[in-house]
Amino acid sequence: MISRMLRPLVLGLLALGLFVPAALAHPHVYVTMTSEIVYDGEGRMTGIRHHWTFDDMFSSYATQGLESKEKGKFTREELQPLAEVNVTSLKEFDFFTQGKIGGAKAEFEQPVDYFLEQKDDLLTLHFTLPLKKPLATKNVDLEVYDPLYFVAFEFAEKEPITLKGAPASCKLSTEKLGDETQSRTLSESIFARPDPNNPFGAQFANKIAVKC
Repeated sequence: MISRMLRPLVLGLLALGLFVPAALAHPHVYVTMTSEIVYDGEGRMTGIRHHWTFDDMFSSYATQGLESKEKGKFTREELQPLAEVNVTSLKEFDFFTQGKIGGAKAEFEQPVDYFLEQKDDLLTLHFTLPLKKPLATKNVDLEVYDPLYFVAFEFAEKEPITLKGAPASCKLSTEKLGDETQSRTLSESIFARPDPNNPFGAQFANKIAVKC
């Protein structure tokens, strides 16, 4: 039962052996996110770059047992093995990034340019999801969420999403679904048998829309 509950936590907890009590309600990890939707010189979307900052508790657990030259402080190089675990684990969950581009399902390649950094004792995972091919499109609709709601995502307060190199006509909007305060009273039993056709976490999705 414990391993089943831990399975959705794809950001390194399995590798680190973190035990999460069965009585603890979802979510278990909180992420503050900023992202950039990236375009090329021809105005085609090429991918999305995520910057996910983890809560203090997860950041502390994740670095337990890691070697560093300075106690409690970690360089990018020292955190790289953990970054590798993170992005490898995220593949099973489509990197928590879903959506449609030009009306078709968004199809991404494997992450590139990924690394972890520590600032003010918090870990931030940076990675780019390239599209399988650059797309000239007028409509982009993306959602960032954990289907099983083990990880809760929140937009950063200031400029959570930006456009890099987009045509001047493009307009960006964001929306946060659901009331996460309700989730704090939920029992783990609700998540024990997830419905893949109706993922609970979708009701807390962070929605990103670009209209050009």
